[in-house]
Amino acid sequence: MSQSSQSSRSPFVRLLRYGRPYRGLALQASAYSVLNKLFDLAPPALIGIAVEVVVKQDQSFLADWGLVSVRSQLIAIAIVSGIIWGLESIFEYAYQWVWRNLAQSIQHDLRLDTYHHVQSLEMGYFEERSAGELMSILNDDINQLERFLDRGANEVLQVLTTVVIVATSFFLLSPSVAWLAMLPIPVILFGSITFQQRLAPLYSDVRDRVGWLNSQLSNNLGGIATIKSFVAEKFELDRIARLSDGYRTSNRRAIALSAAFVPLIRIAIFAGFTTTLIVGGLEVGAGTLAVGSYSTMVFLTQRLLWPLTRLGETLDLYQRSASSTRRIFRLLDTPEITPTGDRILDPLAGSIAFNQIDFAYRDRTPLLTNFSLQVPAGQTIAVVGPTGSGKSTLVKLLLRLYDTNSGQITIDGVDIRDLDLQHLRQAIGWVSQDVFLFHGTVADNICYGSFDASEARIQEAAVLAEADDFIRELPQGYDTVIGERGQKLSGGQRQRLAIARAILKDPPILILDEATSAVDNETEAAIQRSLDVITAHRTTIVIAHRLSTVRNADCIYVMQNGAIVERGTHDELVINSSIYADLWRVQTGDRHRDPRQVSYS
Repeated sequence: MSQSSQSSRSPFVRLLRYGRPYRGLALQASAYSVLNKLFDLAPPALIGIAVEVVVKQDQSFLADWGLVSVRSQLIAIAIVSGIIWGLESIFEYAYQWVWRNLAQSIQHDLRLDTYHHVQSLEMGYFEERSAGELMSILNDDINQLERFLDRGANEVLQVLTTVVIVATSFFLLSPSVAWLAMLPIPVILFGSITFQQRLAPLYSDVRDRVGWLNSQLSNNLGGIATIKSFVAEKFELDRIARLSDGYRTSNRRAIALSAAFVPLIRIAIFAGFTTTLIVGGLEVGAGTLAVGSYSTMVFLTQRLLWPLTRLGETLDLYQRSASSTRRIFRLLDTPEITPTGDRILDPLAGSIAFNQIDFAYRDRTPLLTNFSLQVPAGQTIAVVGPTGSGKSTLVKLLLRLYDTNSGQITIDGVDIRDLDLQHLRQAIGWVSQDVFLFHGTVADNICYGSFDASEARIQEAAVLAEADDFIRELPQGYDTVIGERGQKLSGGQRQRLAIARAILKDPPILILDEATSAVDNETEAAIQRSLDVITAHRTTIVIAHRLSTVRNADCIYVMQNGAIVERGTHDELVINSSIYADLWRVQTGDRHRDPRQVSYS
């Protein structure tokens, strides 16, 4: 089914797909709900029988069953009442247990599907949205859906059961009263539909606003150090206050309408109740309706009509969850990077070719136009140039974090779109300038992606990344918990852990994207020595601003405005180029000296 046809369907119709594996459980829960309501509706009938016993005594309905005395009849009614109350309680426990677990299971499946889909989206989706907004969908919206499944589904089933049982009983006891008692139901249903239609856009606005609020809160918590250093606490408090007030105001509008539902419905209910009370009483006085039947009908009217006031709460839950469900499926309908191939290269040599690549970020001018670059297997090449020239974009395209607009990227002559996506990314070790570490131990972060690595291999990778010394100085060594995003470590320490993680992966292709940008000169020199070992016999792409890190590359490419403008070895470029030579003079602190007289040793 196409995405357009899916998105046009009701969110709850689409949601039913997640209930298919639990069809038996849903039927079981539904049966418990219906049985609970059947036993809940039995006491009014018992009250009617008890009234008949008191009035008719040995002429009552129970007397025909051999219970002649009033005492024996009332004892029998008490025993049956105890059984009914016990069964009602048992089935109430049963339906609550099954419905709640069913809601948890569907919520679990939907959250995993949504998160799995999120992981398959192009990086541009995340760059245009905040983590807080996505967290609002993955957590708040899915939890909102759970609340409706917990209670709303049972409420609907029990109201339907009540209408069927009570209506049938009424028409059997007194058709003339039944018609009048049922008149409020169409009014209630019409009111429910009308309120639902008016509440839908209000609750959509509520869910959007809570997403914005969560987004800002997440952003502020992540940047708390910056907020403190710029003394911006008051500014951020005011910003959160404005967003929170917008959320509160949006909720007020929805509450003003949803709160009016029950009082209006009560008026219709009161009309049905008084009709049964008056018309039924007149029929008893005229001798056309038994007093026991009249008592039963009065109590059943309450059991029928008063629970309908809870439709307001159910309706409120439905609209909140419907708005949340729309947001969830809107996210699920976002196109993902589709793995178009399933080829596996074994062995993978690592030759890379960018052939006539065109690429532009969404709604921006083209960054790469007819771009071509060849990287022989086993060689180390470097890409340098000013910020915004397109260096890091090459890495994102190679990893298929983005897809090219046109052209072809190949590994060992095979288009990367024909390769299995996991196989492609497993073959590439990437050390980004924006190091991300997870909350956990040092060892956990080094072996991330190589989860079955032994302790010896983890330590070996740390040694190669010049990280072992500082790790052993930590309170618990490799078992030290480093905090969210590695906040307990310095920038250089975080970068060395990221390098160790890539080394442990042992990929045939290694990408170092400003991998030494956050380390001091001494550490950089140590890492550079290790890189001579690390890059041996593997294809390596080094992206750097600091030219000292790329001097030993087999070939250096200088990019500017999305194009390669110079290429060659370090020595060739220093002597013969203009852009690279100028950058080198600036970074060595000698703007005027002839580069041919500069010592590179």
